[in-house]
This record gives sequence, C-alpha cells and structure tokens, in this order.
Amino acid sequence: MKFIADFHIHSKYSRATSRDMDVEHLVEWAKLKGINLMGTGDFTHHLWLEELKSKLEPKGNGLFVYKDLHFILTAEISSIYSKKGRTHRIHNLIVAPSFETVDAINSALSRRGNLASDGRPILGVDAEELARIVFDINDHCMVIPGHIWTPWFSLFGSMSGFDRIEDCFGKETEKIFALETGLSSDPAMNWRLSALDRFSLISNSDSHSPAKIGREANVFDCELDYNTIRDVLRTKDKNRFLYTIEFFPEEGKYHFDGHRACALCCSPQETKKYDYHCPKCGKPLTVGVMHRVEQLSDRPVGTVPENAIPFKNLIPLDEIIAEVKKIGKGSLTVEREYRSIVGKFGNEFEILLNASESELRNAIASPLVEAIMCVRQGKVDIRPGYDGEYGVIGIANKDELNKNKQEQLDLF
Repeated sequence: MKFIADFHIHSKYSRATSRDMDVEHLVEWAKLKGINLMGTGDFTHHLWLEELKSKLEPKGNGLFVYKDLHFILTAEISSIYSKKGRTHRIHNLIVAPSFETVDAINSALSRRGNLASDGRPILGVDAEELARIVFDINDHCMVIPGHIWTPWFSLFGSMSGFDRIEDCFGKETEKIFALETGLSSDPAMNWRLSALDRFSLISNSDSHSPAKIGREANVFDCELDYNTIRDVLRTKDKNRFLYTIEFFPEEGKYHFDGHRACALCCSPQETKKYDYHCPKCGKPLTVGVMHRVEQLSDRPVGTVPENAIPFKNLIPLDEIIAEVKKIGKGSLTVEREYRSIVGKFGNEFEILLNASESELRNAIASPLVEAIMCVRQGKVDIRPGYDGEYGVIGIANKDELNKNKQEQLDLF
C-alpha cells in the first residue's frame, strides 16, 4: 500500500502552537493534504495523552485510527545537559508502538523533569541516557534525532551539537537507524557525509498548526503497520521507502548564516570573511545549516550514495497561490482558492505530485498551472533563510518559463 506519513508534529499543548492542533483538525487537514499516517506528537503531555486514548482506536498492529486517518504515537524531547564541559541542546523524536509503552516512558521521564510544563518537555537528561531509558522499556521503540542541523537544538547544531553521532549517543548509537533532516537541509546536503550513509533520512513538518502538516513528509509503499514501517526504516529499504517530500532547503529559517537583529544574511564564505561576527554590530553570527554541512562533510557537492532514498522538493500549494496572486498566504482569498482547487483533485499532494499538466489545465487557471510546473522543474528564485527568518521563494514567471522552453528548443 502506498501512503504518505508525517511523523513529527506538536499538539495544542506545546508552546507557540495553534489551539487547533487537536485530533479533529489534524484529520481535516490530513485529508486536504493527502496524508495517510500522522504522528500524534506530544504523548508525554498528560492532557494530550488522555485525548489520544479517548479518541484513537487501536488497530492491533502498533498504529491507531480516527475517522480513517492512521496515527502513530510520537513525542519530541528537548534535552539540555552538560557533557565534557560543554552545554548541549538536543531534540529527539520518540516513536512508540503502544499506549502501555508510552505510559512506561512517561513514568520514567517524569522522574527527570516536569512533563506537564510543555508538550515538548525540556529535560536535563543526556541524549544517550534518554535513548537507553526508551530502549530498555521497549526495544521496538524508535529514537530519531530531530532536525539534525538546526543551530540551537540538534545533533549537529553549530551552537550546541556534536561533530559525530557517536559522541552524542555513545553505546546507543547502533540502535538508531533514522535521522530527521529538518526544513533547512535536504537529503542531498546530508549525502555529503559518508558517516550518515547507513541511516534512513526522514522528513517531517514539525508543524505547530494544522495547515502546515505535510510541508515535509515521507512516501512509503508497504503495509500500514508499526513493525513493518520500523523495519523499512531500519533496513533502508528503497523498494518500500520510495522518497521524501522536501522544502527547498533555502526556505528553511536556518539555511544560511546571519544576524536577524541587523537583517544580515550571509553565505559560509562571507561568514569566514567577517570572522564569524556581524559587521554591523559585532555580535556573533548564527552559523546555519549550510555552513555546518560544509564543516563536517567529507564529500563534494553532488555526491549520491548507492543506497540513497530519492527526494522531491516542493512548495506548499497555499504558498504557490499566494505567490501567483501576490498576496499573503494567510489571507482568506488564498484559503478559499486552496480549498476550491483541492476539492477538484481530492488532495494537495495529488496536485503537486501526480496530476498531469493537461489535467491541471482543465481545472485550474493557467498562471497557477505554470507556477506548479515551475516548482516541479525546480525553476524557483530563492532568498535563503537565516537566524530564525524563513527564506523567500519566488516562482519563475510566464516569460521566464517560455524563455526556458525556447532555449531547450534551440538545442535541436
């Protein structure tokens, strides 16, 4: 069975999260997007867990269902701790196969900090110890380092991470088989590190509002079953893990280096020229994902490992509509057109990934079709994100598209 999964989200009980992040709204938006399997997020929070237990029906295979949408039990833990004289801040996604396992994990972690304070709790527990706690409770759980390049809170983050996964997880490293790339990197960037070849690279929305679920996701062709999905990720099975759906990484809010307070965005080369300090105010620059990849990579740009899982870069449909109409993506006009178009095709991913150009032209205005085709072909203009500011993606206009077509014809 082919399906799309988004494992990493947050509930309404996490900080800076929409109050609409509840089960009903997740189901509504998953159907609009074309997502078949959602992570629950935040299973460590007692109120959210009560809601999940009351609404989700166990399928008997490690997954749960509500109104035809499948769920898998997930939570994100923020670990802040000192190791060898340095403070580290690491985010890890925990995936569990049952409520019984979740209860045991919560019981163990509640002795390490206040789980009720936030849907994504902050615990003073070493990442290696966290993994050991989880695996000791149930070795069929998954521990997946989250958005591994984000500067402030991640495995390889420039401000608080490590240079090697073994330095972070120690003896538990061998039990970890998947990594989340995050919005500011795509698999091609991660392929530059040979040490990551054995890991399945997954992509998730890390959404704080229903409309943003699926902005990154994973496409499988296997049984909708916990152990099967785990096995696919563990073995990095290219026949069953088909591809990931990615942001253009430049759109991520930590792709380039910079200093938001001074509106300074800079490439890794410029950062070195500035000696890692803002030339306007003298404060340290936030070193972004691209720079960090350059620091740790042992392969050139363009390397594709033999066992690499493919990926596709997309721009969410609401952003494409907003760009074509030159209005804010949060406007009612964009939402009305979004729902109207999705209603014609069934879901957003059918439009962005599968529908032919002729099918699109029969149902959608020409400028929007041209924009969708430009995105599929990677014809976008990008102003990279930096220091917490999302990047800005511009889509090639009709004249540019026609120029590109003419240039291709001139070759023959």
